[in-house]
Amino acid sequence: MMLKDKVAVVTGAGGGIGRGIALLLAKEGAKVVVNDIGVSATGEGHDTTPADKVVGEIVAAGGAAVSNHDSVASLAGGEKIIGTALEKFGRIDVVVNNAGILRDRMLFNMSEDDWDAVIAVHLKGTFACTRAAAPHMRQQKSGRVINITSTSGLIGNYGQANYAAAKMGIVGLTKVTALDLARYGVTANCIAPFAWTRMIGSIPTETEAQKARVEKIKKMDPAMIAPLVTFLASDAAQEISGQIFAVRGKEIVLFSQPRPIRQIVDMEGWTAEKVAAVVPQAFKNSFYKLDVTTDVFPYDPFV
Repeated sequence: MMLKDKVAVVTGAGGGIGRGIALLLAKEGAKVVVNDIGVSATGEGHDTTPADKVVGEIVAAGGAAVSNHDSVASLAGGEKIIGTALEKFGRIDVVVNNAGILRDRMLFNMSEDDWDAVIAVHLKGTFACTRAAAPHMRQQKSGRVINITSTSGLIGNYGQANYAAAKMGIVGLTKVTALDLARYGVTANCIAPFAWTRMIGSIPTETEAQKARVEKIKKMDPAMIAPLVTFLASDAAQEISGQIFAVRGKEIVLFSQPRPIRQIVDMEGWTAEKVAAVVPQAFKNSFYKLDVTTDVFPYDPFV
């Protein structure tokens, strides 16, 4: 019972990764607010059934949970979601920002609505729920914020300008959350999951490379993300904050933080002509190689 007497909110917990997290947090003793607005993978519709069903599973197993059907995409929604935890269970100890949608388009075909909708759910949604919980965590001098990012943000992926921007934004938000709340005993970390979910299932599989990738991901149960989340939510992870993790099947990965890798100096100052003459040669062995020959990922971050 690693989370006995803790109160947790999990957004987007009506299925997939969020469901797995909510179930394990409850099994480990947490009282869980299962948030899900019940939309399609692209963000349309509304259905209370998914969240209510997960709550039923938790209660049937002897745990404590309530559902919440507010959208994460506004500060008012974030306040209502965290307010549910406060009203039903009296406190908030853990926030898992998992809710998300996909609206994939190549950059030149992406509409303003495609951009705004994805940014609102992923990035603003992560901020909204964290912002609502932060004053309470600050006052009680404890808390855990666990955000779901993606290698689409860390590495890049075709047709996901909106999603990648949101997910990389979540990394920056996580680091600032960790810094702002460190003095109050609150930690913040993020996880890039590899798992078979409804959202992954919506990605087209038109080529053999795409089909091969999907077959590999199908073997990755979304419940495999939950053990790392549960650990990061526990008191045992008090000293871990500001980190970027990934879970791929049975692997747990820690990503490096951005650091300078090469530098050049001109004591007289740089001109554009000097830069053109020096930079290509000085950095040629250190440049990221953009590989456009694959339609899977620009490169495999684990190689």
